[in-house]
Amino acid sequence: MKPIRKAILPVAGLGTRFLPATKAMPKEMLPVVDRPLIQHVVDEAREAGIEHFIFVTGRNKGVIEDHFDRQFELELTLREKNRRTELELLAADLPSAGQTSFTRQQAPLGLGHAVWCARELVGDEPFALLLPDVLVQARHSCLRQMMEVYESVGKASNVIAVEKVPIERVHMYGIVGVGPANGKAFEITEMVEKPSRDDAPSNLSITGRYILQPEIFRILADQGRGAGGEIQLTDAMIRLAQEQPFYGLEFEGKSFDCGSKIGFLAANVAYALARNDIGPAFRAELKMLLSER
Repeated sequence: MKPIRKAILPVAGLGTRFLPATKAMPKEMLPVVDRPLIQHVVDEAREAGIEHFIFVTGRNKGVIEDHFDRQFELELTLREKNRRTELELLAADLPSAGQTSFTRQQAPLGLGHAVWCARELVGDEPFALLLPDVLVQARHSCLRQMMEVYESVGKASNVIAVEKVPIERVHMYGIVGVGPANGKAFEITEMVEKPSRDDAPSNLSITGRYILQPEIFRILADQGRGAGGEIQLTDAMIRLAQEQPFYGLEFEGKSFDCGSKIGFLAANVAYALARNDIGPAFRAELKMLLSER
């Protein structure tokens, strides 16, 4: 049983639901309060102990690579103005040399294809997969909670973060079947992509956090195209589940689908309210704004 050291972050999407904001800026760089969306996800992975961040990028995503690099002109200006707080903030967010890798997904062929594009960088070891469209606000990193499950199982296994959704919305998500409990987690008996309400095995949806074994790359290598003409990760996981156990963790925390406008706005509000420096003032401003409406 190998430890989880690497994380894949697929950032090649076009962000069409946020046009025109994403015409020239990657959606992953949209700010949630004062930190880019991708930085929040990297922070979560880092808290869980991830050592190597693998970004699967596409065209016009160079600004993401720049964000995780030093900006000498900016640092020089801050140093000349004695802005130590800002300098320390930049230093704290900067990964160490060699901790980031970037590889291209040349065609938009789906999440499964994006994961497969990172196969050489991951190698023959288990890895975490974090979707930057999803933010999880939790007291303890969602991925850290999943790591604890992975370590407690004590054998090569796969872990998926899940959360309850209203039964009338199960047709919008990947849904899992619930088997016997194993500590805080449970065995996943089946995975169904966007089932009807009557066919859904539960109301637990797959959230954008995974721990996967490297055998998934072998399956993705010959995975045919599924829904939407894309190589679907869920299809590959269903095949892998015939060989290896999958566990679901109903994590402690709240997820936000920042791929949608409503989810993105809700994340900004939730993260702002949780901040000690701006939360009280923002709460008062929000209360006043709502009363005027």
